[in-house]
Amino acid sequence: MSSGQFRAWRKALGLKQKDAADVLGLKKRMIQYYEKGERDGKHVAIPKTVRLACYALMQGVADFDGSAVIPLGDSHASEE
Repeated sequence: MSSGQFRAWRKALGLKQKDAADVLGLKKRMIQYYEKGERDGKHVAIPKTVRLACYALMQGVADFDGSAVIPLGDSHASEE
């Protein structure tokens, strides 16, 4: 996810930077760094956890308590 994609995600959900920070559990300043793509002249990568949280929020998942765990991988793997 690039800084432009992150900004587009936030705007697509109609969130202000402060709102995005609140739903992602981050400080507003981190949202600004992610949207700028840098901090003090150094590249800032958006962590996988944040990218996954953005995807979940786009899908309508606001929270997860662990009760509906879906195993990773193919659940219909062939048995030999």
